[in-house]
Amino acid sequence: MLEILALVFITRKIGALAIQKGLSSGRWKFYTVLTWFLAEFAGLFLGLFIIGMEMPIVAALLGYGLAIISILILRAALNNKPDVALDTFDFDKQDENSQFVS
Repeated sequence: MLEILALVFITRKIGALAIQKGLSSGRWKFYTVLTWFLAEFAGLFLGLFIIGMEMPIVAALLGYGLAIISILILRAALNNKPDVALDTFDFDKQDENSQFVS
């Protein structure tokens, strides 16, 4: 249950960051969920392969750790993308000869 709540929180943050970068929020949320589950299962299977069936809790923790690392890598890749330029009016760059029309 806590994993689902953490994943909802993480997907919201990634979606907001994607909007800031001018990218599709839904696509990056999908990437986040897909990355989480693929990395979690890969870590679980890797842990079970290395450790064996004697300590499944350690294998599960390895899966969660790998999932968190994969989300950090996904977030870093999204952070490296350029931000969207906002169309704002800058008073300092206004032409000195322009006058207000009344």
